[in-house]
Amino acid sequence: MNARNPERNFELLWRTFHNAYPFFELRKVDWNKQYKIYRPRVTRNTTSDELFDIFCAMLRPLNDGHVELEARIGRSRTTRYFTAEKKPRFHREFTPRQIQQLFRTTANTLVRHGFAMPRQTKAWMLHYCRSADFAYMRILELERVRMRTLAAALDRISRDFKSLKGMIIDIRDNPGGEDDAALAIVNRFCDRKRIAFRRKTKIGPGKDEFTPLRTWYLEPQGPIQFTGPIVLLTCDAVFSGGEAFALALRNLPYVTIIGDHTNGIFSYQLERKLPNGWEYGLSDQVYFSPDMVCYEGKGIPPDIKLLNEKSNISKGVDPLINRAVRLLKSRS
Repeated sequence: MNARNPERNFELLWRTFHNAYPFFELRKVDWNKQYKIYRPRVTRNTTSDELFDIFCAMLRPLNDGHVELEARIGRSRTTRYFTAEKKPRFHREFTPRQIQQLFRTTANTLVRHGFAMPRQTKAWMLHYCRSADFAYMRILELERVRMRTLAAALDRISRDFKSLKGMIIDIRDNPGGEDDAALAIVNRFCDRKRIAFRRKTKIGPGKDEFTPLRTWYLEPQGPIQFTGPIVLLTCDAVFSGGEAFALALRNLPYVTIIGDHTNGIFSYQLERKLPNGWEYGLSDQVYFSPDMVCYEGKGIPPDIKLLNEKSNISKGVDPLINRAVRLLKSRS
């Protein structure tokens, strides 16, 4: 059968979502209606560019950053890319260059509060510094690091735990990564065994066709744990594994979240390839808090809502750091 056959590729993509995507109702998309609208537009003569545009139109209402499509089209192998994600407020507010400037502002604000300048640890994605009483740790992402390297970096950080009165953990603009890495970090701040989160995976078209619900746990890890006041800084550009981190950490009774809600796409990405070679991805897992609340599509809410703005850069002040330090001083 011709691999480029537009009708066959449409049917396979639609069917994969029909069987494996669990959030049609949550995201208010009637998938059967989408089929009725877009299937008649595809014929054996539909061009690759036309088919790509039809796929984009059908998938766009899902508003899910894990719904992606990448295609190499024509003899020139021109690459076209699509994501169903609506751009987060944080990324509308700041360009990539301005995000770098914002985190330089964060560092300078920390220094004014008596912290050292944040530095990369043995684990490249952990940046750390401290003042006399408090520490700051930024988690850039949660992948591309060996667990042994991460453990060594956390062991080094934990040497400060006995002398600390509070901790700031910053996951703003964290694109995600591995749940195992997220839990390995949270375990260093855990007072006792607790439920981290629960998860199930969609395995069929029926409303209740999922794998059995599985539970992940937190458990104290390492030579010493910090269980004093913790402030977690978030924004709506925290995705996937970063959200699993927030979902687990917020279970600790001494954690306060300052910032904006996270993005609301918790699942690992199910990756597939069509016969024509196009690659696509989708969410297929549902995450729950210990008390079975699903935050998909809305994200983990903050306890104190406070947003970064461009003016923070020109003023040279990160208001989230200021608020976090004030809170820690009040509780230490």
